[in-house]
Amino acid sequence: MPQLMVVSMLLFFGLSVPVAVSIGLSSMLGVGFDGQMTWLVIAQQIYASLDKYPLVAVPFFILAGNLMEAGGISERMVDFAKSLVGGMQGGLACACVLTCMIFAAVAGSSVATTFAVGAILIPAMVKVGYPKPFAASLQASAAELGVIIPPSIPMILFAVSTDTSVGELFIAGIGPGILIGLSLMFYVWFYARRHGYGKNDGVGRLALWPAFKRAWLALLMPGIILGGIYGGVFTPTEASAVAVVYALIVGIFIYRRITFKSLSLVLHRSVISTAVIMFVIANAGVFGFLLNRAGVPAALGNWLSLVFSDKYTFLMGINVALFFIGMFIETSASIVVLAPLLLPVAMQFGIDPAHFGVIMVVNLALGMVTPPFGVNLFAACAVANLSIERLVRPLLPFVVTVLISLLIITYVPDLSLFFRDLVYR
Repeated sequence: MPQLMVVSMLLFFGLSVPVAVSIGLSSMLGVGFDGQMTWLVIAQQIYASLDKYPLVAVPFFILAGNLMEAGGISERMVDFAKSLVGGMQGGLACACVLTCMIFAAVAGSSVATTFAVGAILIPAMVKVGYPKPFAASLQASAAELGVIIPPSIPMILFAVSTDTSVGELFIAGIGPGILIGLSLMFYVWFYARRHGYGKNDGVGRLALWPAFKRAWLALLMPGIILGGIYGGVFTPTEASAVAVVYALIVGIFIYRRITFKSLSLVLHRSVISTAVIMFVIANAGVFGFLLNRAGVPAALGNWLSLVFSDKYTFLMGINVALFFIGMFIETSASIVVLAPLLLPVAMQFGIDPAHFGVIMVVNLALGMVTPPFGVNLFAACAVANLSIERLVRPLLPFVVTVLISLLIITYVPDLSLFFRDLVYR
């Protein structure tokens, strides 16, 4: 049965059937050919996979990100980032990365980060002379910080799928997120100086104090969310609701950018995004239940224990596998299907669950910017009005930069666990 399910799922992928539907159809085939289960199992497992309190945070963080974009919060974050680093050569490109880091501390979604920040900074970079494919590739790559720097929707999915602490995963993502952000900023600074771009990046930027006065309410938002979580004021799930309320109040009553019409569009877009993720989780829950019932996790653990002699070779093998999986399978589906299978094996090798969760999320975040199914690429192409083929070449250095950072994250666990241990141990 497991072989039938996996082969049929891959076949459906090859036929371009949507990921969630492919997983659901494969699960139905597994139940149908089992002979010992009724179809009621599918309904039971769908309900069980969605009946988890931390999942409440998913629609709220998606809504918060969309409200930030519509309410002018992202625009003020961009202005503040430009005031910090926009004065040097290559500063506007660095401001793109820095803004994504700040925006990521609230939104939890890379696609929302791509649209919110890219709509402002891609045209701005092109205006001062950066090649449009470079600007779009930078935005797509920097936006993956939206799922690495907490709060992060993929981290919530990993925690729900593996019964890991959401709070521990969140704080474990801070160090890796900063490392990747600084690495991308160093590369774009070097690129700008080498090719002579960005000499006029400081034109029209605000001074630091005026930019801060204009953006302080926007900048207060990440502080409230993360400070509230790690200060024990509210849980990560409750923080998502606080983010929505804050974004609504600022966008409607203070910045006055959100109208009834724009709010209805924001709610519609958020509902669609939430439904897509929840549909994947529901079908993957059934798929995972059937694999567990068939003893696949134990068999996989035994096989991997024979193939890899120690945790270092295991981590390298997992990195290579997840990199290619992320290129073809949507991140949410990959996490909810693979995390319950791989984490027990990782723990056998002595790998901390929070560290492994960060490795998995960073790896699959790369899949968001690599062809052929990188969602960040499609979003950046839509913002820049470019074909995806024009982004492949300028994208390669960004992918290499993140891969180098990933190796450091993988083999220097203290980068992820230092702050976690400081808070939780």
